[in-house]
Amino acid sequence: MKKIKMILIGAGNRGTTYVRHGAESCPEFELVGVADPDPVRRNYIKDKFSLPDIACFDSWEKILDQPRMADAAIIATQDKMHVEPAMKAISLGYHLLLEKPAAPTPEECMKIAKAANEKGVEAVVCHVLRFTPFFRTLKQIIDEGRLGRIINVIHLEGVGHIHQSHSYVRGNWRNEAESTPMILAKSCHDIDIIQWLLGEKCTRVQSFGSLSYFKSENRPEGAPEYCYQGCPEEKQCPYSALKIYNKEVNPSYVARATKKHDATEEDIRHTLTATNYGRCVFGCDNDVVDHQVVNLEYQSGATVSFTMSAFNEGGRRIHIMGTKGELRAAMSDEAVTLFEFETGKTTMIKVADAVLDEEITGGHGGGDRGIIRTFCSYLSGTYSGNSVTDISTSMENHYVTFAAEESRREGSVISMEDYMSRLKKTVNINI
Repeated sequence: MKKIKMILIGAGNRGTTYVRHGAESCPEFELVGVADPDPVRRNYIKDKFSLPDIACFDSWEKILDQPRMADAAIIATQDKMHVEPAMKAISLGYHLLLEKPAAPTPEECMKIAKAANEKGVEAVVCHVLRFTPFFRTLKQIIDEGRLGRIINVIHLEGVGHIHQSHSYVRGNWRNEAESTPMILAKSCHDIDIIQWLLGEKCTRVQSFGSLSYFKSENRPEGAPEYCYQGCPEEKQCPYSALKIYNKEVNPSYVARATKKHDATEEDIRHTLTATNYGRCVFGCDNDVVDHQVVNLEYQSGATVSFTMSAFNEGGRRIHIMGTKGELRAAMSDEAVTLFEFETGKTTMIKVADAVLDEEITGGHGGGDRGIIRTFCSYLSGTYSGNSVTDISTSMENHYVTFAAEESRREGSVISMEDYMSRLKKTVNINI
C-alpha cells in the first residue's frame, strides 16, 4: 500500500487529534514532520510518531523552507495564522487539510482558493460535520427524495454554557481582534452543512445577535478577578474555574487550558492563578457574541433559520421540512424521526455507526476520524463518497458567515450576489 505522507503544522488540540486518528484509522497515513513553537507539544508529536530531530521544527517557516517532504500538509495553527503557511504550502505543491475557518477575512479566503485552484492541489477545509454518521444519514434521506423538495429548515447549534465559558469567554476565541467573529469560528461548520444538505447556494442573509450575559455588568457583587480568590458566589456558580478545571472531573478541559497533555497540579495551579482560564467569566476581555440567529434564503426559495446559543447543555438539533415529509433529529440520538405525508407514518431511522458525543472530546460525532480517513482515501484515489467538497465551495460557505456578521453589525439584509461582487472588486480576483 502506498503511504500518504503528511506534515503537521500546529500541534495543538486539533492537529494532534487529526494525526492521532490518522495513525489509528488509516493504514496509508504516515506523519513525517511537525512544526510548532511550543516544545512540549512539538516533542509530544515527535515521541508519539518516532520522528527524527531533523523532522521537527519550531515554526511553520522552517518546515516549509525545506524541500517538499510529504504529499500533504495539515494546517492546524490558530485561526489568524492559517493564511501564510497555507499559501506557502500550496506554492510548494502540498495538498492541504486546512483547519476551519480557512482564514479570518473573506479576501484571504478568496486568495487561498485561487492559489489552490491555480496550482492544482487539493485543499480540503475541516468541515468535519460532513464526515459524521449523523449528517451522512440526513444527506442520504434527502437525496433519496423522501422529504421531497426542501422548503425550510430550523437548525440549532447549542454551544453549551461550559464550552462557551471555556472557549469564547476565557479562551483563544474570546476576542475578535485576536481570533475571528464567533459565527465564523464556531458556526462555519453549520453554514457549510446546511448548504451541503440542500445542495444549492445561499442567496440572501440576515442576522441578529449580541454579547448579552458574559460581561461586567452581570458580575456578582464582591466577585474578585480570579475564582480562587474567595468569590462569594463560587460554590453555586456553574462557571467556577475551580470546578471546570478539575482534572478528575474534566480532564479534557484541563488539558486545553494548561496546554499540557498530562498536566500536573502545579500546571493547574498556574492556570487558575495566572491565566484567563482562572478569571471570573464576567471580568474577561471577551467581546464575541453569546447568541446569534441567522436567516438564510437559498436558490430554490428554501429558507433556513439557524440559531447559535451559549445558553444550553450543548448539542445540535435540526428540523427539516419538505413537500413530502419532515425530519427531526439531534446529534445526541441514535436515530432520526421521519414523518412521511403519503403514508401518514412516522419512522425511526437508525444512524449507522452513530457517535453520540458531538463535543470536541468525542471527535465531533465521529467527524474528526471521518475527515482524516476520507482525506487519506481521497488522496490515494480510492474515495467514492460525496462529503468532500472543492475549496471554492468551502470558501463560498465561509463568505456566507462573513455576510451574516456584516448583517448583524449593520442591521441589513445582504444579497450574496451583491456581496460577492463587492468582494471581487476589493481583491480584484475572478473566481
